[in-house]
Amino acid sequence: MTTESSSSSDALDTTANRARILGRIRSAQGRNAEASITQREAMADWIAKRSIGPQPTVSTDRVAHFEAQAARMSSTTQRVARMSDVPQAVATYLQAQGLAREAVCWNTLGGLDWATAGLTVQARRPQGGDLVGISGAFVAIAETGTLMMLSGPDTPASMHLLPETHIAVVPMERVVAHYEEAFALARDERGQLPRATNLVSGPSRTGDIEQTIVLGAHGPYRVHVILVAEAA
Repeated sequence: MTTESSSSSDALDTTANRARILGRIRSAQGRNAEASITQREAMADWIAKRSIGPQPTVSTDRVAHFEAQAARMSSTTQRVARMSDVPQAVATYLQAQGLAREAVCWNTLGGLDWATAGLTVQARRPQGGDLVGISGAFVAIAETGTLMMLSGPDTPASMHLLPETHIAVVPMERVVAHYEEAFALARDERGQLPRATNLVSGPSRTGDIEQTIVLGAHGPYRVHVILVAEAA
């Protein structure tokens, strides 16, 4: 309870600070410190009328296209029929990777029956010793096999950044074709982007001058996406 209250307070403080910073920028430009309703409507209209540039072709089976692109980015994927199948899918994956059957997860996933699958999963923010983090995702983008993550009190960005293994649970209905569709959906459902928006394409990686790729350089070594046919 204390952690959730603190998280909500931190999010509100960050939002307020961002509003103050943007307000000072507008004032320095000789504009009102806060955008008017008319200005907001004009911006929304400009975005809606703006033409979309060339997009890569995405097959009609967006889920299969996402899986293929995710594999190219060194992510692994798995399909399950129902959300209730997720705990066993996670257990099977952890066993195959030789990992401990312990994890932390978003609060929104805390109600799943993890114990029956032989897992110890705590719904809280990850700490330095947590090796497996389980999250959802705002959407999955088929174009590049990418997860779009929007931060919030119940969806901390640290879940997909701190643990060595990141497992994302995504309903198949939340797989979109292109980035433009993802951002349009974020505007429609959230109104504005949160304090952190991350686009995750596979495990973190880096390459030296000889282009030797190393995974897990500044984030997870592994990214595993569980695609759920029926979200309910």
